[in-house]
This record gives sequence, C-alpha cells and structure tokens, in this order.
Amino acid sequence: MQTEGRPRRSDATKEAIRNAARERFAKDGYERATIRAIAADAGIDPSMVMRYFGSKDRLFAAAADFDLRLPDPLGVPREEVGRVFAAHFVARWDGDETLMALLRSAVTHPAAAERMREVFAGQLAPAVLAVAPDRPEQRAGLVATQVLGVALTRYVLRLPPVTALERDEIVAWLGPVLQHYLTGSENSATP
Repeated sequence: MQTEGRPRRSDATKEAIRNAARERFAKDGYERATIRAIAADAGIDPSMVMRYFGSKDRLFAAAADFDLRLPDPLGVPREEVGRVFAAHFVARWDGDETLMALLRSAVTHPAAAERMREVFAGQLAPAVLAVAPDRPEQRAGLVATQVLGVALTRYVLRLPPVTALERDEIVAWLGPVLQHYLTGSENSATP
C-alpha cells in the first residue's frame, strides 16, 4: 500500500537511473555511454533501465530534460540584459553536468542535437521575444551561437585562453555581444 505523499520505490529507482545517466553521458558522451555502465553506476540490473526507459535514446531524453532557468528579462533594465544573460549562462554551465552531457552528445548524436535545439528554442526564444519582438528567432539563434561556443571551448575542448578566464572576465567579454544580439539592430554591426 502506497502511503500518501511518500515517493514510490520505482520513482526513486527512475531518479537514480536518470542521475547515473546524466553523469555517464556527461563523462562519456552519448556514443560511448552504455546502458550496462549506467545501470552499474545506479547499482541496478541493466534490464531495469530498459524497463523504465525502453531505449538509450529515451533515457538520454529523460536525463537531458532540464530548465535553463533564464532570468525574467522584463525585470532587467534593457541596457543590462546582455550582461545579465551572460552571467546567467556562465553560472549555469559552470554548475550543471546535464548541460555538459547534452553539449558533448549534441556534437555527435542527432537525437542529442535535436534535444539541444528544443531546449534553446523552447526556452530562449520566448525570453528574447520579451526583450526584442523583432526577429526573436534569429536573435535567439545568435545568442545560442555565443553561449554554446563559449561552453564548447571552455568546458569540452578546454581551450587554454578560454579556460584561464575568470567568470567575471568571460561575462565582460560575452555580455556586450549578447547585448547587441538582444537589443541591437542588424545594421548597427556594419562599420
């Protein structure tokens, strides 16, 4: 009998599998991560992973389900929105293995790339629309190029000049670029 308010054991097992998958995908990427290794990390039989998730793709989708937790741009002065978004993204990349798993995997696996597109389109585009109603999809796409580029070079490729930067330095470089993409006109980039 299930006690009201108390999680079922299957919920705990699913969460343990998702957590193990996040860590394994972050460490190994999609292609090298195996159901067997994820099950071992979770301390369960591989058949349980398949029972709850059905396939590696579905497990990845469940493990890569995350919220960018974007700040409300309406609560930020328009001239500060680029810096605020830059600081937010750098902080999120610094502390989230799920984002790392998704980024590493998106480079080589179509399902992971699609998941990355869904996350950014579903969460970033509406935030950009609140700041700049003209061409929000293009603006969001350009913001994504910058934040994903910084994440790839800093956390995956570990390019020394980028990894050597302190968080505040990255924000100082990235903020004005995001500001332009969020609030500038396309003609303002022309010399």
